[in-house]
Amino acid sequence: MNFHTRKWIKPEDLNPNGTLFGGSLLRWIDEEAAIYAVIQLDNPRVVTKYMSEINFLSSAREGDIIELGITATHFGRTSLRLRCEVRNKITRKSILTISDIVFVNMGADGLPAPHGKTEITYASDRFDDEPDNQPAS
Repeated sequence: MNFHTRKWIKPEDLNPNGTLFGGSLLRWIDEEAAIYAVIQLDNPRVVTKYMSEINFLSSAREGDIIELGITATHFGRTSLRLRCEVRNKITRKSILTISDIVFVNMGADGLPAPHGKTEITYASDRFDDEPDNQPAS
């Protein structure tokens, strides 16, 4: 699993107990997963359909740095299944794992649409080393 996003826990991210507010973390997870789905499906029109049980194992406090990791686990005809792990870089503890997040690829008409993807692709697979508008050295 690749961890691409880090968050620095600030006072506005805390609950009254002084630990990371779960709602903030879930918002960050949904956003990160949506970005991942958009990139994998090459379509800005994706929607969250399902998120499996969420079990908080530990938390974070102000000043901690957390990492969000997302990976694709299955490509359906119109859907993409993801797995997520969040860990605390300071305490080295796992905060949570979400074993199943489902995104649906949408067409311009707002209905589920086949995406034709079957495997994970990476940014380096999609971009040339030299942009077309830049002369080669």
